[in-house]
Amino acid sequence: MSIDFFTVPTVTFNVLFVFVILAHDRRRIVHFNVTNSPGAKWTAQQIVEAFPWDSAPRSPWQSPYVERLIGTLRRDCVDHVVIFNEKHLRRLLRDYLSYYHDCRTHLSLGKDAPVPRPVEPPDHGNVVEIPMVGGLHHRYRRLAA
Repeated sequence: MSIDFFTVPTVTFNVLFVFVILAHDRRRIVHFNVTNSPGAKWTAQQIVEAFPWDSAPRSPWQSPYVERLIGTLRRDCVDHVVIFNEKHLRRLLRDYLSYYHDCRTHLSLGKDAPVPRPVEPPDHGNVVEIPMVGGLHHRYRRLAA
């Protein structure tokens, strides 16, 4: 597991802090939350919510994995949208993480998504485009005619 924060400015020049926890095995985002004032108590609560059954492992050398995730979140999502407020950022990240887990391929996973998907052979129909994250990204599936 890797844990980190990143900041996102809003349209009103407020700064929101996004807390993310990444599981390395399938590049799954285990937990995320947004706040305008993170503190030690708030951060500890996020760790308890993410790991209610156990204590969080300490692996400071694993930071590059979550830092790469933060770059992906910025490049693929946050940098393309003007954020209005905390609620808007939460909804945007929730939509993007659905796309990230179910559709976005990763080279480290053999070009699969964190949630494994079946291969759709050509005889299952034509490829159709399904907009995701408000049309910012798309999923492609085969649908029978």
